[in-house]
Amino acid sequence: MGMLEKIPGRRRLNALGALACVAMLAYALYAQHGLGLEPCPLCVLQRVSVLSCGLAFALAALHHPRAAGRFVYAGLILVAGGAGAAVAGRHVWLQNLPPDEVPACGPGLEFMMESFPLLDVLDMVLSGSGECADTAWSFLGLSMPSWVAIACAGLIGLGLLANLPDRSPRSALSRRQ
Repeated sequence: MGMLEKIPGRRRLNALGALACVAMLAYALYAQHGLGLEPCPLCVLQRVSVLSCGLAFALAALHHPRAAGRFVYAGLILVAGGAGAAVAGRHVWLQNLPPDEVPACGPGLEFMMESFPLLDVLDMVLSGSGECADTAWSFLGLSMPSWVAIACAGLIGLGLLANLPDRSPRSALSRRQ
């Protein structure tokens, strides 16, 4: 019996979610430093969401909670993944605007964080800028934010599967036996 077979299924799924988040962040860093693609402010927010999702998955895998704790981790993954999908969706929308409707480029995220209150920075970032509308990378016809939105939806599904109780009749029978 291998080491992985000794790990309970929920714990394995949560570890898989954490590893998926690590892989996504590793690729984002490779795209930035290896391919020379500088992240726009929306890209940075997507990274924060994926990192938050990964931390929730990792904590759920390590903690392996029972009862209410499972709902807490499912909720954290839902919120973090949902935020990532929403920001990625906004990013895709900006990328698909006609050129004459693309917002003007604004100041960099670092400058905004130093100069404005956090809520103002979030408002400015979510309104987007010209740099967010550029599509510098694509795979199978989809931009990186499109893939992030798809991945976040998958992470949400995995997080709910791993952490919410199985309510199917088959699982009720197995619990009775």
